[in-house]
Amino acid sequence: MDNKQNQLPLWEVFIQGKNGNPHRHAGSIHASDKNMALQNARDIYTRRGEGRSIWVVKSDNIIASTLDEEGEFFDTTDDKVYRHPTFYKVPEGVKNM
Repeated sequence: MDNKQNQLPLWEVFIQGKNGNPHRHAGSIHASDKNMALQNARDIYTRRGEGRSIWVVKSDNIIASTLDEEGEFFDTTDDKVYRHPTFYKVPEGVKNM
């Protein structure tokens, strides 16, 4: 029997270290549902109080680009200069941008 058939679904765990900071990928866990995934993520990845917020996402729900799409997907858009951050001024007091 295939070992994958005996495993619970795989979830990806993202932790936010401090308020205002981005969530960062911390690792993966197996769990039967979202509540178990959140509980397991807390138990495994925040044992030392390093997190403020946890996201868990079923791995099957993550969509990613492929290496074959790299050229067309990430080509620069020089004709759309408004997308470059040089047109925006960071307001005073903004710390995590």
